[in-house]
Amino acid sequence: MHMTGVVAVLPTPFRAGGDVDLPSLARLVDLVVAAGVRGVAVLGTAGEASRLSDSERLAVVDRVMAQVAGRVPVCVDTSADGVRTCLEFSRQVKASGAAAAIISPPRAPRLGVESIVNHYRTVAEAIDLPIVVQDAPSQCGVSMDAALLVRIAVDVPAARTIRLEDPPTSMRVARILAAAGGTRVTVFGGQGGLFLIEDLLAGAAGVFSAFAYPDVLVRVVSLFREGRVDEAVRTFHAAVPLMRFENQEGMGTAVRKEMLRLRGIFSDASTRAPGLMLDEHARVAIERLTIGWNRKSEVRS
Repeated sequence: MHMTGVVAVLPTPFRAGGDVDLPSLARLVDLVVAAGVRGVAVLGTAGEASRLSDSERLAVVDRVMAQVAGRVPVCVDTSADGVRTCLEFSRQVKASGAAAAIISPPRAPRLGVESIVNHYRTVAEAIDLPIVVQDAPSQCGVSMDAALLVRIAVDVPAARTIRLEDPPTSMRVARILAAAGGTRVTVFGGQGGLFLIEDLLAGAAGVFSAFAYPDVLVRVVSLFREGRVDEAVRTFHAAVPLMRFENQEGMGTAVRKEMLRLRGIFSDASTRAPGLMLDEHARVAIERLTIGWNRKSEVRS
């Protein structure tokens, strides 16, 4: 598997009563595919996977696979604290048709380098499925420097795609590519796309992002690849107010869902308890931002 460009990270929609809203999820899939993304990513933190039951996680994966219908690759976060749990879920998503498993290191205190490398090696040897190595210490508590990420890529050929969620991502992209030498690695930025321009300048292949307006990110990457860098920067900067508000720590998922509700994609913006619920001030701010953005979009079109 070799992906480039924008990979849309899908939040999991819920009905007001708390059940997973599969029809809204299907609409989201159609939205991001129509926007031109090169892949989709399911579950993980943005998808509130830790608040889903095992059966709900599989239901989400199956609905996404059915709705995507082969149009783009589907990557599924199968991270788990135990290798056997990770393996079991990875096998299940492979059977469902996933193109890759997104895997963070296990959450374990003072986890050594060899243990981390062995975790990825064990999974790769047990399943014939590409692995996206996710570096997200804020989520799993394990930091991986450039040397370790390259070591994984060298020792585990199935794990040569890297997703960075630990800033400064642009500097880390450059360090990883420099350290990789002759080993071909594919590095994606994250952070909701907030540093997309800087990451691309550093050599990133693209971005994993749950931004509610994926078409903007697709346009930025396209312009950048065409050499129209100044235009890419202007397009990106126009969307920064939306991205900045959406990426506030602790409330990003709730903001993103409200934006998707306002776009008519989600029926409800609920997060699962104990997820943050927006107050009226936040909802008004989001509505003003999205109205302003939609007006700009109408002028540009």
